[in-house]
Amino acid sequence: MMGARFLRSLWAVVLVGLVALGPGIAVAAGPPPPAPSTRPVVYVIPIQGVIDLGLAPFVERVLDEAAAARAAAVILEVNTFGGRVDAAVLIRDALLRARVRTVAFVDKRAISAGALISLAAETIAMADGGTIGAATPVEIGASGGPAQPVAEKTVSYMRKEFRATAESRKRPPRLAEAMVDADVEIPGLLDKGKLLTLTTEEALRHGIADFRADSVDEVLTSLGLTGAEILRVRPAWAETLVRFLTHPLVSSLLTTIGVLGIIVELRTPGFGAPGALGILSLGLFFWGHWLARLAGWEEVLLVAIGLVLLTVEIFVTPGFGLAGTLGLMALLGGLGLSLVGSGATWEVILRAAGQVVFSLLLAIGASLAMLRFLPRLPFGRRLVLETELGTGEGFASAAAADLMWLGKRGTAASTLRPAGIATLEGDRVDVVSDGEFIDAGEPLTVVKVDGNRIVVRQLRGKD
Repeated sequence: MMGARFLRSLWAVVLVGLVALGPGIAVAAGPPPPAPSTRPVVYVIPIQGVIDLGLAPFVERVLDEAAAARAAAVILEVNTFGGRVDAAVLIRDALLRARVRTVAFVDKRAISAGALISLAAETIAMADGGTIGAATPVEIGASGGPAQPVAEKTVSYMRKEFRATAESRKRPPRLAEAMVDADVEIPGLLDKGKLLTLTTEEALRHGIADFRADSVDEVLTSLGLTGAEILRVRPAWAETLVRFLTHPLVSSLLTTIGVLGIIVELRTPGFGAPGALGILSLGLFFWGHWLARLAGWEEVLLVAIGLVLLTVEIFVTPGFGLAGTLGLMALLGGLGLSLVGSGATWEVILRAAGQVVFSLLLAIGASLAMLRFLPRLPFGRRLVLETELGTGEGFASAAAADLMWLGKRGTAASTLRPAGIATLEGDRVDVVSDGEFIDAGEPLTVVKVDGNRIVVRQLRGKD
């Protein structure tokens, strides 16, 4: 019965995923290309606020759509202080392989991840008073503390990413490296120990930016596309939902609720609200990370295997052993891999693993608390069988002749080690102590009759 219920739960997860992927596929396809026009078409993508993993599929979708529509250019309107490195790497890769002309319009700043995205565009235009650079990767401090510098190997990796991007777009690679690594020194421009951040004037002078523009119309004029049809693209509802679902706080909450619901469901009869809520939460988690190009069938399979192994550990094998350990490792691997993308640094990977471990521990702790206090709650009483049968009703495992000795007193006729013989009301009876040795002649009383076992306990002076 338990295996069948788990299979129904697993099928429900698959169905939720298939239903959820429908809108995702539609979003990836995008609306049909605009009708042919005598004017050139230019797509404008907003790159604003925090760079997160949900932004990458949106940018990729628009680039593909613009290429299919034979657009004259795609302009990225950049105004950001940065965000996730792996998200920026995904967008950078999409820009480098784009089949349409790309332009980064920095208005007013392209800091950190925003600088990498801008460098990946074919052309960079900057508004007056703009800035670009300051891209040293950092990790969030504990308990909301200040951001901390990452390890040297991460800085080295990002330095090479910036250099390779600059080289592919024929921009000064040394300047790109200086945006990431404070050890890079550029005589006459940057002293060692400082990160490079360029103003609009400096970016134009040193070949990072191509021209100055204070609006999209001015960008079009400089590109020779005056009068082009401007198509401003906004994220579809599903893409906005994906950005919400892939937020670290939301994904942690979905993970906790998903695992908690399934654990409670496995420990309660039938299939009800906890299981449905758990499956829905995990389905939303994987749907969002699937569309963000993070989760695939491998991660879903790992989580499914983890849940199966934990079910075996709970209902088949005693204690906590190999199946439970492998199950937790599979859950950790599947959920952790779904939180990191291409180009993720070791700090990002470790932070994702810590996020999953915290969610699993929270779910396990909450499930233990719920299973303990659930019968005391009004709605919880419906899930727990409280009716019990007395020894006179239904099936009784102890013989009626043995039940007569319950509560009787006597003495040990032999030493109980712990089994032996006792004299009860003049009759010699085979008994077993409740764990302690009882010497012959010591007074005792019958405390339990369990099947054919008559359990006795030694009487002390206070008894």
